[in-house]
Amino acid sequence: MKKLQLLIVLLLLGASTLFGGVYSIDASHTNVGFSVKHMMISTVNGEFQKFDGNFELDEKNNLVALKGEMDVNSINTNIAKRDAHLKSAEIFNAEQFPKVTFILDKVKGDKAYGKLTIKNTTKDVVLDYDFGGTITDPWGKQRAGLSLSGEIDRRDYDITWNQALEAGGVVVSEIVKLNVEIQGILKSEDEF
Repeated sequence: MKKLQLLIVLLLLGASTLFGGVYSIDASHTNVGFSVKHMMISTVNGEFQKFDGNFELDEKNNLVALKGEMDVNSINTNIAKRDAHLKSAEIFNAEQFPKVTFILDKVKGDKAYGKLTIKNTTKDVVLDYDFGGTITDPWGKQRAGLSLSGEIDRRDYDITWNQALEAGGVVVSEIVKLNVEIQGILKSEDEF
């Protein structure tokens, strides 16, 4: 009986440690951005303005889990006509595929390995990872920050629309740069 009680206590302590490091993404201090070369001479930047997710840090502040979901209909490049084209069936097809997701598999050194899903196509990606640290904000909440960046080939996700330029090259590069700045707030035990 004592072994069973000890096992229950250990499980409860383990759960409290596990959940003590789960952070909800703070949308007002997070940016899910991307950039792509346009007409081979300049860069267009954009972002997803609606997203949700959480991440988990262990007791040594190692990132052990991260899941994010972006709303394709919230894409913003500051040009309404371009945003409408990006949401159309030619590009993201937001009506049929309204979400983009990322799920972390592991972190090794300064690299984050995970699965990125766009248009129901899931590919392994490797992103640069930087942990910004943790703080207690002026209102007593524990916060943590991290950054993810890297490149993907949009053709891997069946995003193939393009036009050839008369002088050579294409309107939109196949390579898309990702730049995600995340800030999270530690969930309290009553949020689990």
